[in-house]
Amino acid sequence: MKRTLGAATTLAAAALVTSGFAAPPAVAADAERLTVDFSDRTGEFRGGASGTLYGFGDDGAPTQALINGAHITNTSQKPPYGTQHPGGDTLKIEDGFFDKHGEDLYIYQQDYYPEWPYNSGVRPGDDRTYDVATGSYTEGGNGVWDYLEVIEFVTEAVATQSDHPEEYTFIPFNEPDWIWYSDWAADKEQFFADWTAVHEKIEEVYARHGLDRPRIGGPGDSHWRKTPSTEFLDYAIADGSVPDVWIWHELGIDNLATYRGHLAEFRAIESSKGIDPIPVNITEYGMLRDMGQPGQLIQWFSMFEDTKVDAQTAYWGYSGNFSDNSSRPNGANAGWWMFKWYGDLEGSETVRVTPPRPDTADTLQGIAAVDDENRRATVLLGGTDADVEVSLEGLDRKVFGNRVDVEVREIATVGAQGLADTPALVWAADGAALAGGKLTIPVDTFNRYAAYQVLITPAGTHDVEQDLAAQPWSATVEAESTAITGSYVQSHDPKASGGWTWLASGNQDVRAFKTLDSTATWTVEVPRDGLYRLQAIGASNKNPGQHALWVDGAYAGTVQYRADLHWNYRGSGETLVELTAGTHELTLRTTADGENLLPYPDVTLDRFLLTDVTDGEPTVHPASTFRLYDGAKIAYQGKKASGFASLSDSGRADLYVTAMDSGYYDLSVAYESGRAGAIEVTINGGSPVELASDRKGSWESTARVHLAEGINEIELRSSGDVAIESVTTTRVRAADDARVVLEAEDGQLTGTAQAGTLAPATGTNATGGGYVDGLGGGEGNAIEFARSAGFDSAGDYAVSVWYSNASLASPHPYNPQVVDLRLDIAEGDQEVGYGYHRHTFSWNSFLERSMQVTLSSDGEPLRVFSADGEAPRVDKLIVAPMVLGSPTTQPVG
Repeated sequence: MKRTLGAATTLAAAALVTSGFAAPPAVAADAERLTVDFSDRTGEFRGGASGTLYGFGDDGAPTQALINGAHITNTSQKPPYGTQHPGGDTLKIEDGFFDKHGEDLYIYQQDYYPEWPYNSGVRPGDDRTYDVATGSYTEGGNGVWDYLEVIEFVTEAVATQSDHPEEYTFIPFNEPDWIWYSDWAADKEQFFADWTAVHEKIEEVYARHGLDRPRIGGPGDSHWRKTPSTEFLDYAIADGSVPDVWIWHELGIDNLATYRGHLAEFRAIESSKGIDPIPVNITEYGMLRDMGQPGQLIQWFSMFEDTKVDAQTAYWGYSGNFSDNSSRPNGANAGWWMFKWYGDLEGSETVRVTPPRPDTADTLQGIAAVDDENRRATVLLGGTDADVEVSLEGLDRKVFGNRVDVEVREIATVGAQGLADTPALVWAADGAALAGGKLTIPVDTFNRYAAYQVLITPAGTHDVEQDLAAQPWSATVEAESTAITGSYVQSHDPKASGGWTWLASGNQDVRAFKTLDSTATWTVEVPRDGLYRLQAIGASNKNPGQHALWVDGAYAGTVQYRADLHWNYRGSGETLVELTAGTHELTLRTTADGENLLPYPDVTLDRFLLTDVTDGEPTVHPASTFRLYDGAKIAYQGKKASGFASLSDSGRADLYVTAMDSGYYDLSVAYESGRAGAIEVTINGGSPVELASDRKGSWESTARVHLAEGINEIELRSSGDVAIESVTTTRVRAADDARVVLEAEDGQLTGTAQAGTLAPATGTNATGGGYVDGLGGGEGNAIEFARSAGFDSAGDYAVSVWYSNASLASPHPYNPQVVDLRLDIAEGDQEVGYGYHRHTFSWNSFLERSMQVTLSSDGEPLRVFSADGEAPRVDKLIVAPMVLGSPTTQPVG
C-alpha cells in the first residue's frame, strides 16, 4: 500500500495538500527522471560538503544536538583574539565541533582585524609592535611586518591552548585576489613573498612546541582563477610551500554550472606539474537564496560529493546558525534536515547518479549511496518543480534480496527561522519486487525548494506502510492561494540580484498585511474532533508580531511571531486550536475584536500548515534511519529481527528527534531481546535512562521524558543481545503540570538585576510583559528562586530559559554582528550549568534555550546570573524533571 502527501484538493480559494491514503501515485507524463546505478560505485562517502563558514557562535550556540545531527565535518572560524566577529573563536567552539563528527577546523587568521575588508582593504606595513602572548599592540613599528606578528600570536594561541592543534588548518589569506593584492600583475611577487613568510612562521611556531607540521590552506581566492592559480602553484612548488589544502570560492548562481569545469582545470594543472592531487576545500559557496533551502542545497552537495571535495556554506546572514541552516536556539529548519540526511550517508559508498540536466543551475540533482554492511541504499534528491521518476538499477540481489522496503520522506521550506518538524513519509512500500535489480520510485514533488530522502532496505518485518498510515493528518496551503483582502501578493525571482535574495515557497508571499481589513481565508476539512496546531510561516520585521486566528467567523486564538531579521527572513508562529470533524473556514486577521489592530501585524506570509496533534503527534523513527556506531548494525538474520538495529557488544545508535514544543513525551522503544536485556537511552548528553526486559522476547519499553523545543539527540546503547525495531515519540501535554514555571520578576533580585515591564503594544511574547535585566557582570547580579514543589529534590532537570538578546557589536557592511550572551545557573554557590544564548533580533522578542542540570540538594536555591559582562533579558524559567515516574515494559505479540 502507498500514500502520497501530494493529493491536491481545491477547496474554496485554497489549494490544499493533505496527508492521507491514496492510490499509488502515477508517474506524470512530464516527470523528470533521475537514474541511479548502485552497481557503479564512485568512492567512499566523503561528507565534506556540509561545511560552514562562521556557522558556530560561542559554546552551545548552536546546541550540541544541532551540531552532531548536522554532521558538520569542517568549518572556518575566527582566530583567538580575532575582532572581525564578536563570537565563534576556534578555541571556544572546538570541543563542540570535535564532539562527534568534526574533522578539520579552519581558521581565518586575517579575522584578527575588525574591518571588512581586512585592515580597511590595505596591506599592513610595520606600524605596530605586538605582544605574542596577548595579541595586544602598541603603536610604532619594530622592524617586523605587522601581519606576520598577527600570524605568530594567533598560531601560538592555537599551538599552546587548543586540545586539538593538529586538527586545525590555517588560512592566512582570505580572498587575496581583491583584498591586499588586487592587481595580480603588479602584486603577485609581493603575494608570493608574503605567502612564504606566513607559511614559514606558522611552521616555526608548531615546531617550537614539538607539534607535527601544521596544515596550511591557500591561496583562498574569491573565485576560480586559472592563470594566477597556475603561477602560484609553480611558485609554491619551487618554494616548498605548496598548500596542504587548495582553497577558492564558488558563490554565484552560475557556479552550479561551472564548478566542475573549474575543478577539472585545477586537476589538469596539477597533473601537468607532476604532483599528486591536493585536497580541495571550497570555503565559501552558495548565495543567500540557497541557505535554508534543501532543494537548493542538494544541488551544491551533489557536485562537491561527486568530486570528493570539502566545501563550506557562505556567510550571508549572521554567525552561529550554520549559515542560516538552523532555526531558533535548538531547532531545525528545512536546510538543517538536508545537512542531517547528507550526514546519514556516513560509512557508505557513493554510486553513479545521472540527472536529466547535469551542470545546469536550478535543476533536479541527487546523491546516492549504498551501505553494504547495513544493506541500506539511499537517494537524496531535489531542485525541480516537476514530479520525479527515480529509476534504480544495480540493486545487488546478494545485498537486497528479491524484495525491498522503500521509504520516501519530504522536507519543504519553512524559511530561515521557521521551525521544521520531522520530515514526513510521503510514500512507502513493503516488499516491493525487484526485477533484475531494478525498481522505479515515484516522487510527487512539492516544489523545487523541497528535497527528498529515499531509503531502500531488504524486505523486513517492520511495516513501513503502517508508519505511513500512522502519521498524523496534516494539510498545507500557500498564503498566496488563500482568499486575501487588504494586502497583496508579491512574486519573487529566485535569480534576482544574482541570488542575493531570500526565497519564498512557490516564489510568492503576501505583503502589507497591516490594516483592519487584512485577511487570509481558506477552507479545510479535518478528519475528526480534536486538537490541531496551526503553523504560519512568515517574517515579522525586527519586532514580535501577532495575528488573530478566526474559525468559522469567531476569534479562536492568537498566532505569536518572534522578531525576524527583516521582512524576507521568514520564521514561524504556532498556535493550538480545537476543531470538530468536517469543513471549517480559517482566517488570519490583524485584529482579535474587529476594531483594534494587534501589535506589529505587518508580517509577510508564506504558507500555513495545519496538523492533527490530538494524540500527541506520534512520530516513528524506524531502525533504517539510525546512525550506527561501535559495532551496532542493521541485522537481517532471523525472521523476527529482520531490519532491526542490533546493539550487541555495546554498540550505539544515534537518532535526532524533533519536539515542536518543549515538554513531556513518551519515548517508546520497540525491540527484541535474546535474553534479559537492557537499553540505555541518553537524551542530549544527560544521565542515561534504563529500559529493561526480564527475558527473551519482543517488547516495548516506554519512558516519559522531557524534550527541548527543536532537535534532541537520542543515543541508544546496550550491553546485551538487543535488536531495536523503532523509537516512537508522543507528546503528552497533560504531563506538563509536573513542570514549574518561575517568572523572573517574581524571584529575589540581587545586585544590578532589576525587573521591567513591556507594554502589550510591543507585541512581546514575554509572559505578562514582565522580565528581568541587569544580570551581567558576575554572580552577585542574579535572580534567586527558592526551591519549591516540583524541583525540591536532588535529580536531573531541564531548565528552559525564555530570554531575549538583541546585542550587536561593531557594524558590518551586510552581516549583523550578533553577540551570543552567557547565562549561568547555580545551585546555591555551586555552578551546575551555563549556556550562550543567541540573538533574538529584538529585546522584546523571547526565545527558549533549554539546558540540562543535575541538582544535588533538596533545598539550595536556584540562581541565574552571567559571568560575562552582558547578559540576556530573562522572562521566565521552566524547571522540569528529566524523567517522570519509572519506565514501563510490555510484551509485544
